Amino acid sequence: MRPLWYRQPFKHGFLWLYALLSIYPLFWMISYSLKSNDEIFVTNPFGLPLHFRVENYKTAWESFNVPVYFLNSVIVTCATVVGSLSLAVLFSYAIARMRFRFSGAARIYMIVGMFVPVQVIMIPLAILMRDFHLANTYGSLIVPYISFNLSFATMVFYGFFRGIPIELEESSCIDGASIYRTFFSIMLPIIRPALATMIIFVFLAAWNEFPMALVLISKETLKTLPLGLLFFQGQFTTDWGAMGAAMTIASIPTVILYMIFSDQVERALTVGSAVKG
Repeated sequence: MRPLWYRQPFKHGFLWLYALLSIYPLFWMISYSLKSNDEIFVTNPFGLPLHFRVENYKTAWESFNVPVYFLNSVIVTCATVVGSLSLAVLFSYAIARMRFRFSGAARIYMIVGMFVPVQVIMIPLAILMRDFHLANTYGSLIVPYISFNLSFATMVFYGFFRGIPIELEESSCIDGASIYRTFFSIMLPIIRPALATMIIFVFLAAWNEFPMALVLISKETLKTLPLGLLFFQGQFTTDWGAMGAAMTIASIPTVILYMIFSDQVERALTVGSAVKG
């Protein structure tokens, strides 16, 4: 029996080409982080490093305050993920399964937030953070990040809850389970693929966010990694190798996160049909 790639050469050839094009920027960034400035721009911009400059990582870690930026990004991102998903999943379940006045209006109001550009509310947001005494604190980033991620997370969870047969909840109610027991013991395990998908999405959105952090944070000890990368550019010269090392360090958590939740993300594509079957 012929292998699948032999029977569909054009399809698999296209997929391999797409995979190579997707992986090459990561490969280039890692190579970039192990080169000198001369090698990056003149002698060897696209190939493997001729001399592996591991000291670029040491320079980035020790000379450019990367540990502080990294810790700030971890704190802000983890708080954003927990806050966004906790609020979104509870709100979505209430809207999808409970009947109360203005529930439809509340869902529409939440989804409308997806269409509000960040740039439009940047100045009012900065004023609000100042008036609530949150300027130059972790809260000045965590609160807006949670707000901006709620809309999309709510829409995703709402769709998953609506795709789950209501007979599951009716059966648990007959068995004497309360609404809280039904939610935590039955509904949450079913939407685990959606949770994994949204963990990745919200994590990436908060980890890589730059404009709001630039406006709302000016204290050096509270800056996140995207802001910290600005300080690699000097007035007369820039250590591009160390900057590449810092970008590689910043990419490690996102790669690890995707490796952990990749199976759940794939199951999110089929969870609806699996439940109905």
